[in-house]
Amino acid sequence: MTASFQAVRGMNDRFPPESFRWARLENVLRDWLDAYGYREVRFPIVEATGLFVRSIGTATDIVEKEMYSFVDGLNGESLTLRPEGTASCVRLALQHHLLYDGPQRFWYQGPMFRHERPQKGRYRQFHQCGIEALGFAGPDADAELILMTANLWRRLGLQDVRLQINSIGSSDARARYRTVLQAYFRQHVDALDEDSSRRLETNPLRILDSKNGDLKELIAAAPQLSEYLDEASHRHFEALLALLQEAGVPYEINPRLVRGLDYYNATVFEWVTDRLGAQGTVCGGGRYDGLVEQLGGKPTPACGFAMGLERLLGLLEQDSDWQAETGAVPDVYVLNQQQTAWALRLSEDLRNAGLRVLYHAGGGSFKAQFRRADASGARYAIILGEEERERQLLSLKPLRGQGEQRQVSLDEALRLIRANG
Repeated sequence: MTASFQAVRGMNDRFPPESFRWARLENVLRDWLDAYGYREVRFPIVEATGLFVRSIGTATDIVEKEMYSFVDGLNGESLTLRPEGTASCVRLALQHHLLYDGPQRFWYQGPMFRHERPQKGRYRQFHQCGIEALGFAGPDADAELILMTANLWRRLGLQDVRLQINSIGSSDARARYRTVLQAYFRQHVDALDEDSSRRLETNPLRILDSKNGDLKELIAAAPQLSEYLDEASHRHFEALLALLQEAGVPYEINPRLVRGLDYYNATVFEWVTDRLGAQGTVCGGGRYDGLVEQLGGKPTPACGFAMGLERLLGLLEQDSDWQAETGAVPDVYVLNQQQTAWALRLSEDLRNAGLRVLYHAGGGSFKAQFRRADASGARYAIILGEEERERQLLSLKPLRGQGEQRQVSLDEALRLIRANG
């Protein structure tokens, strides 16, 4: 028997009507980003492995066990399917000298890849929309990112996402805190699960982000990072909170919020929901002032965020309006009986006049063609047969609502279709 091929587990196909909802969301995102002056960048899905190791950090789950890495058989280079977008965006900006002209606002969208256990809202190929503001130092830049996302939730009609925010300070402050945190958890090493035991020596701050409910009380009693913050980070965070209060954006300070990537510093934030089960983070980001220099550029402040489109659509599809999304229906369905050349030419004329047109291909009786026309959702059918050819007129038939079939000229057909659009 011939083998039956299926998509790789955790990498999903998208087709109508779901693909229509994706397109609708992407259009909203593009309009929203245009309103804030962000410009789109596009970079490869494959990068040198070292880019992610250097930026994300060797002691992160992503680098340790989730990256899709392979050796290029042509030159022996280690390559990786991108697990996130910030490192690639910064690499792009540095390689093409885009920061020479001053601060830049960039956005991107597309697939990312992580080898983890597939579950609802978490896939091996997933899609993100990311925003990077390169060269902006003040808390007002952080505040604008958060105001942007709050604006997007309003545009999408989402009311049950809430903002969690924290400051993780400078690298020196985190180094001091790391020592204290390791000492605390070593006193309770027997209570740690396998992941937390591994993180204890490599990245103890990630233990604070554990989703293991059995560790909840132990984590709650741990020393807090806020007690070890440097003064500059304190001032930055307080100024940011004041801006959010002035703008009327509610927030929760989550002292355990650290994010999972090494390049973050100072501000970190997440928009979370209770409507997606365990995968409740819809959008996350923060400040990464050291990353540009770390990847070979001059010291450059920066901040950004990324949102998972599968999770965002998971929220939107709980709304009846998004569930009903079926894409743009055709204005006209063109049927014909032995008038193929005329029907093809007419269909092009109608499209050039600004209409959405489905041409019936493959022949068949008028009865069968009308079934296809009705199923298409088109508002009108145009019928071309011997009688129409002799009279050089079109038969226009409404398929939705009231109205009789009539023979009209092309100009009259366009007028009637537009008048009832």
